Amino acid sequence: MIVSMYTQTENLDEKNSPENKKTFIKDVITVVLLVAFVVIPIRTFIAQPFVVYGASMSPTFENGDYLIIDQVSYKFKEPRRLDVIIFKYPNDTSKFFIKRIIGLPNETVEIFGSDVFIKNSENPDGFKLGEAYIQNSGNNNLIRTLGESEYFVMGDNRSASSDSRMWGNLDKKFIVGKTFLQLLPITRIGLLLGV
Repeated sequence: MIVSMYTQTENLDEKNSPENKKTFIKDVITVVLLVAFVVIPIRTFIAQPFVVYGASMSPTFENGDYLIIDQVSYKFKEPRRLDVIIFKYPNDTSKFFIKRIIGLPNETVEIFGSDVFIKNSENPDGFKLGEAYIQNSGNNNLIRTLGESEYFVMGDNRSASSDSRMWGNLDKKFIVGKTFLQLLPITRIGLLLGV
């Protein structure tokens, strides 16, 4: 019993030694610097987490899905039709929305019932957009022409989505990035390259 108590006291003395305190402080500083110079810039400029709230993108994304957003790609290339993007809601930039790009700059989007048609310089007569990802179709009739830096976005669950049909075209300046990786739920984890 005396030997055991002596050993514990000796270990405590070693833990509280000036050398161990210096090592601990050095480790803390290393972690803080790592976060400051690696994690924060990645989170701010390259990728950031996003949690889906609501059913507007069902069944592609469900309420509570945890995604990682690619914030870099659109600095080097233009957004493409059918990309699923995260953007600041134009009428309240403190809110973030997730929607699918339907119409590209300088195109005309025509919706008749649940059918979406796109007119552009390559297809002046228009073409019907194939949308296998839709759960609930909408019932709208509208024609919207897009400007130089405008996109037309819609949710996949058309009957439960507040999108360009309601509040208008989306300017590129509001786009944060596109979906890149799904982390939760675990059963659907994976890269989102074709979404």
